[in-house]
Amino acid sequence: MATVNLTKDTFEETILNNDIVLVDFWAEWCGPCKSFAPNYAAASEKHPNIVFGKVDTEAEPELAGYFQIRSIPTLMAFKEQIGVFSQPGALPESVLLDLIGQIEDLDMDAVRKEIESEGEGHDHDHDHDRDHSEAPAGS
Repeated sequence: MATVNLTKDTFEETILNNDIVLVDFWAEWCGPCKSFAPNYAAASEKHPNIVFGKVDTEAEPELAGYFQIRSIPTLMAFKEQIGVFSQPGALPESVLLDLIGQIEDLDMDAVRKEIESEGEGHDHDHDHDRDHSEAPAGS
């Protein structure tokens, strides 16, 4: 499968309707993005069961802003609608292929349990200005 251009209108639908989606945030002027593109395209041909999306950060600033993209290229991965990977930098082909294998092998039931337990253990309100590590005033 070739890479697919994603926009703010197609992004959510793509994540919801596919088991695994990789997303390359890039821009035309970005040298490392251009060097990563052939590796990404080659991986897409080797893994037709995975959607390899591309988001042009110049054309889709809302998506780049929503995902807080600060450096490009940034690669994100979603499995079963859960973000499981995000890292800036152009990956060599061997590292990209290894990463894809790890994502395919992820036990999503374990990931969901981990997310659930993180949410349960931290349910108090955060509408205060002090860090948890600071001692209360007057102590």
